[in-house]
Amino acid sequence: MKIKAYDILNSVEQEEMDAGLLAETYVVSAKDGKAVSLPSAFSSEIREDMVRSAVHASRANRRQSYGHREHDGKRSPQPGMKHSVEWWGKGRGVSRIMRKAGQRTGAQNPHTRGGRRAHGPKVDKIWSQKMNSKERRIARDSAIAATTNTEMVSSRGHKFDESLRFPIVIDDYIESRGKKEEKYDIESIPSQYSTRKFVAMMEGLGLSEDIARSKRGRSIRAGKGTMRGRKYRTPKSVLLVVAQKSGLERAARNIPGVDVVSAKDLCAEDLAPGGDLGRLTVWTKAAVEALE
Repeated sequence: MKIKAYDILNSVEQEEMDAGLLAETYVVSAKDGKAVSLPSAFSSEIREDMVRSAVHASRANRRQSYGHREHDGKRSPQPGMKHSVEWWGKGRGVSRIMRKAGQRTGAQNPHTRGGRRAHGPKVDKIWSQKMNSKERRIARDSAIAATTNTEMVSSRGHKFDESLRFPIVIDDYIESRGKKEEKYDIESIPSQYSTRKFVAMMEGLGLSEDIARSKRGRSIRAGKGTMRGRKYRTPKSVLLVVAQKSGLERAARNIPGVDVVSAKDLCAEDLAPGGDLGRLTVWTKAAVEALE
C-alpha cells in the first residue's frame, strides 16, 4: 500500500519599519510529494475489543495502590481506631461493641459513629493486568489502521479539512525567505519560533480547527482531582508520531491537546485514548519507515 506524503513549504515574511523588523509571519502550503510505502499495520483488521483491552491494561498498570496501613495497636492506628476502648463483657443486656473507656459511646466498629471503614482499600492490592505481547501488537496495529479511516476520525469529534488525505504523512520541510530557499529534515526544523511554525504547518494541512477546538474545550475538572495536580481537563487533538524526538517534538509538545510520541514507543493508548478509535494522527516519513 502506497500513499503520497505531503511536502511543507513555509514562506516567511517579515516587514521592516523605521523602528526595526516586525515579527515574522508564516504562509504554509502543503503539496504532494513522493510516494511512501506503508507498513502492513495500516491495513490491519480493526479490532475494537482488543484496543479497549489494551488501553484498560495500560491504565491499570499505571494505577497507584492506595489505602490505610495494617492496624498494629497504638503504635500506628488506622483511621477510626484511635481510641482507648474496652469491652464491657457479657450479661449487661447491651450489644458486644467496643466502647470508649469510661463511656457508653461505641467506637471502632464500622457501624459506629467515627468508626473504621468496613473492608476499606488495602495497599497490598495488585491492580496491574497482564496482556500477551501479540495481543498488544494486534491492538496497536488495529488502532493504527483506524487512523486511516476518515469516518472514524470524524466521529471521534476531530475537525479537519474535507480535502485531507489519510493517513497524513509529512516528508520535506522548506523555508522560503524572499528568493532564498532552505530545505530541512522535517524532524529537525530550526528551533527559533518552532512552535509558531508548527501551528502554521497544521493550518496549512487543514488541522488548525481541531487544535482550536482542543484549546477552547479546556475546562476545570470536576471532583477532587482538581486538588490533586490535575485541575484542568483538555480534549485530545493531534497525535504527532516521529522517529526521534528532536526539533519537531519540542515545537509541538507545548500546544494544548497535542501529544508527541516516537514510533518505537507507540501503543494503543496513544492512538485511541480512552479506548475510542480514530485519533487524528500526523506521521513523519521517518516514523512510518521506523514501524517496518
